[in-house]
Amino acid sequence: MTGSVLVINAGSSSVKFSLFADNAELKLLAGGQVAGIGTAPVFVADDEKKPLAPGSTHEEALRFILGWIEEKKHPPIGVAAHRVVHGGTLFRAPVAVTPEIMEKLRGLKALAPLHQPHNLAAIDILTKLKPDMRQIACFDTAFHAEHDPLFGVYALPPELADKGIRRYGFHGLSYEWIAHVLRRDHPALAGGRVIVAHLGNGASLCAMKDGKSVDTTMGMTALDGLPMGTRSGALDPGAVIYMVRDLGLSPEKAEHILYNASGLKGLSGLSNDVKTLLESDDPKAAFALDYFSLRVAQFMGMMAVALGGVDGVVFTGGIGEHAAAVRENVLRRVAFLQPFETHVIPANEERIMAMHAVALQSGQERKNA
Repeated sequence: MTGSVLVINAGSSSVKFSLFADNAELKLLAGGQVAGIGTAPVFVADDEKKPLAPGSTHEEALRFILGWIEEKKHPPIGVAAHRVVHGGTLFRAPVAVTPEIMEKLRGLKALAPLHQPHNLAAIDILTKLKPDMRQIACFDTAFHAEHDPLFGVYALPPELADKGIRRYGFHGLSYEWIAHVLRRDHPALAGGRVIVAHLGNGASLCAMKDGKSVDTTMGMTALDGLPMGTRSGALDPGAVIYMVRDLGLSPEKAEHILYNASGLKGLSGLSNDVKTLLESDDPKAAFALDYFSLRVAQFMGMMAVALGGVDGVVFTGGIGEHAAAVRENVLRRVAFLQPFETHVIPANEERIMAMHAVALQSGQERKNA
C-alpha cells in the first residue's frame, strides 16, 4: 500500500478527520473537521476555516474533505479507517468492511442508537464517493472484548444476555493507545496494574493489567458509569422506570434527559464545559465538579478491586489532560491506595486507528473471534 491513511470519526453533527502518511512513522499530514452539519457547517483544518453551505449534509462534508485533501496535493488515500462505536460480541478486532460486515453492524444500531448510525453512514457515503477505496472499521468495544464473564454480564436471566443485554465497555481505542504508549515509554508499568481515566465530555475508567482490559465502568451503552458532560452515568434503573411510568415521560424524552441534559450540565445548570465551570463563581459549578471528582475516585476504588491493587493511574482525554484541579481532587480522594505512579498521556485514537489500518492491510491483525 502506498499513499496515505485517512481516519474518520463521524458524529451526529460533525465529521472529524486525520490524514497520516503511510510510512513507518505514520507522520500526521493534516487534520480537522466539519462541524455544525445540518445547521451552519464550518470546515476547520490546520490554519484554514471555511463555511459550507447552510444545511450541508454529511455527504457534502465528506465530499469537501476529500476535495480539500486532493487540493493540498497530499498523497493519494490508500485506505480509510472509521471509528465504529459498537462491535457487539461479533467483532474483537478491526475488520475490513464488506457488504456482509455492514449488514452485521447495522444489526447493532439499537445498542448505540446515538452513535452507530452516523459511524456507518460515513462508511456508506465513502463507498459511494470512492467505491474502490478500502475501508476499515475500528471498534470502541474491541479492547474490552476478552473480559472474564464476571466482568461482562449483568445479574439478569441468561435469555436477556442472549439478546445483547450485557457489558461491552467503550473508549477502547483510547485505552488501546494508552496501552501502546505505556509499552513504549513505561515498560515496567505496562506490565502492572493500571487504572486509566479517560475523562472528557464522555468519561470512563479502564482497569488494565499487562496492557489488557480487565474491567471498565461503561456497560451495555455509553451511558453507564461515571457522570459525564451531559450524560448521567450510573443510575438506579428504577429511576428510569419511574420517569416513564409515573412521571409520564416518553422513552424518547427520558433518553434525551439521560444523554443530553444530565451530568455536569444537569448538576450545574450552567454548562458541560469544565473550563467554564472552573472559572464560574456559582456554587453549583463547584458542586458539579466535586461530584464528578468524587465519582471518578469511587469508581477507581472499584477498578482497584478488579485489579487487586494499583501500580499506576493514567489520565487522558480533554478533562484528564487539561483540568489539573480535577486531577488533584480525584487523586486526593484515592491517596489511601498509594503508592502508585501518576501520568498524564494525551489521547490519540486517530493514530491507533491508522496503525490498525496499516497492520490490517499487511495482514498482521489477528482474526475476529
